[in-house]
Order: sequence, then structure tokens, then C-alpha cells
Amino acid sequence: MKKILTTKRHIMLNTTAMGESNDLSKLYDDVIDLSLGDTDLNTPEPIVTRAFNDALTGHTHYTDFLGDNELREEIIKFYKNRYNVDVGLEEIMVTTSGCHGMWLVLESILEDGDEVIIHEPYFTPYPYQIMLTRGKPIRLPTYEEEDFEVSPERLEKLITKKTKAVIINAPNNPTGTCFQVRTLKEILNLALKYNFYIIADDVYTTFSFNSTFVPMASFDQGKDRIITINSFSKKYAMTGWRIGNVIAPSNIIQVMKNINENNVFTAPSVSQRAAFHALRLHDTVNPPIVKETKKRLDYAYGRLSKLSKISCSAPKGAMYLFPNIKNTGCTSQEFCRRLLEDAHVLALPGNAFGDSGEGYVRLAMSVGIPKLKEAFDRIKKMVMFL
Repeated sequence: MKKILTTKRHIMLNTTAMGESNDLSKLYDDVIDLSLGDTDLNTPEPIVTRAFNDALTGHTHYTDFLGDNELREEIIKFYKNRYNVDVGLEEIMVTTSGCHGMWLVLESILEDGDEVIIHEPYFTPYPYQIMLTRGKPIRLPTYEEEDFEVSPERLEKLITKKTKAVIINAPNNPTGTCFQVRTLKEILNLALKYNFYIIADDVYTTFSFNSTFVPMASFDQGKDRIITINSFSKKYAMTGWRIGNVIAPSNIIQVMKNINENNVFTAPSVSQRAAFHALRLHDTVNPPIVKETKKRLDYAYGRLSKLSKISCSAPKGAMYLFPNIKNTGCTSQEFCRRLLEDAHVLALPGNAFGDSGEGYVRLAMSVGIPKLKEAFDRIKKMVMFL
């Protein structure tokens, strides 16, 4: 009998819907891809130019193991100036993307069998990352009629002695919902009561359209319970640079550093310089990206509102719409299959984000208005035959 050489725990992992979308996008020459949160906007030129110049002047070596010192100092200034939050240099680690930051955090805090609660619909990698770090994902459903917001009461019922953390993602991927500050404070109170961490996945901070984003790190109490994950991918159109950072108590950062020395060592130095300049240029380069994203969301929402059998909540945040397609009679998978085959538009089925996403699809505002118009013209024709 031939020996199996790969680990069983990795064999059990399935390719995610996001991973499959890469192949699906190549099925037709005229596919309009609304599947991934990778905007067609390029990284703003001043960021690229300054990072390129830094590379020419020698920023091509390993950085400090916790990250480029100037970048970490700039993160400190950013949090102080924008949120009035004091962060220590030893409480920051630069990571090779926000996803890498999440993996390092989970690897640093979880023992075998520890439970991590994630609210559905969730960012697709969460349960896989938890399982890869020997933890157990516990799913908390949220509902459209409650704006997909976490119910602290239902959350409390899921807490056990094995609960090590709760991941909070708002503005949310995939629903676009933004949690009320009251809700976030109630979740923090539970963390203090039951002694677990809150991992705040703060990827879409500036994409909060109806109210100013308030980070959980800015609350008066519980700083030692809060771990913040940041990414430069969305706010600065820097997905390909693969750069993020984690803000956490210094003891967790130290463990992350030790793990990372045996993983990727340090994040790419040129990407770190780009992140440094992105923060310095934030007030110039970020608002146009947010404005264009909101413009696309408003257009798409307007088109969805006129379609029969489909409903959609008004966009509140992030860069996605999460329309309800239950009245079409299709499952999420069936709808997305027909969308691709009949309309040549690629979207992700809602159940890819957990059971609570069944009956929905996620549309990413990754293309401009002209392509969105073409996409919705095609979708309108398809829906007529459902």
C-alpha cells in the first residue's frame, strides 16, 4: 500500500470559494469578475514612487524582526492622531498581509482544542485558519432582519471554558454591516467577564459610510483583551504588496515574532516602505478610493433595487453587496452557477461564508461603473428567466 505523504489535517481542508474563483474567471473571455475584493484601482502613484525610490536607496534588506521601525512609529502616530489611542512600539508587529497576521495571532494564543467564536456570515478563511492552528471554530449566526449584527445574548450562550477568542469583523466582509458601538462594548464586557480575547479584524475601517469607525482598541478598558489586525490591501489598493500589521499586548507580539522567525522571518522591506508612505499620505490617497468604492456600491444597489425576486440592504460599509436571492428559488450555488453560465458574471455564493449566508450572493465592487452597468444589464436578463 502506497504511503500517504501529506498530513491528514491538510487533506481535510477544502479549496475555498475564493480559491476556486481564479479558475472560474478563465472559463469565458468576457467574464466580469465580481468575486474577489481586489479592486481594479491601482496603488496610488505617490506610494509606488516613494517605495521604489526607497528600494533604490537601499531598503532591500531584512528589517527589524517586528517590522520597519519607521513604519511602526508611523502606526503609533496614526492611532494617536486619528483615534487618540496610545500604542507602544513593542505592541506592534508588521506582517505579510492581514491574513498572515491572523494566522500568527491564532498560532500564538491557541492550545489544541481551544474554541474561537466567529460570527456568520464570516470571511471565508476564518474557520480554516482556526483549524490549521489546532483550534475549533464555533459559529454564531447573524440575520438580515437584525442587520447581520452580533447578538451579545446569543454570543454569551456559546461561551464555554474552552473559549479563547471571538473574532469581530466590522465593517463586515461579506455583508457590509457596521456594528453599533453599544454592541461592541457589550462584546468587550463579555470578554472581561469570561476572560477571552477579542480579535478585531479591522480591514475596512475607512469604508464606514454612515458613521465614523470606532476601533475597539479605543475603548477605556480591556486593552489587554483586544488584538487588532490591520491590512493595507483595501484602504490603499495594495492587495499585491501583501502587507499588514497586528497591535496586541507585548507578550503576544513577542510570541508572534518568535514563530515568524521560523516562517517568513520579516515582511518584505519594500512593501513595508510602501505601507509607511501610505500612512503618511493617508489623507490624500485614501479618500478617493473610499469615494469611488461608495460610488460603485450606490450604483450597484440602485440596479439591484429594480430587479424582481432580489432584495438588498443599503450599503453601510466595506466594498460588497450581499443581495438576498431566496425568492428566485435558487440556492446560492445554483444562482452563482447560472450567473456565470448565462450572464458571464462571476460572484461568490453566500454559503461560502457559512450557513447563514445561504440564500445570498456576494458581489464585490471590484470594477468601475461601465463594467458594472454591463454586468447588471446581463444579470437583469438572466433574472427574467428565473
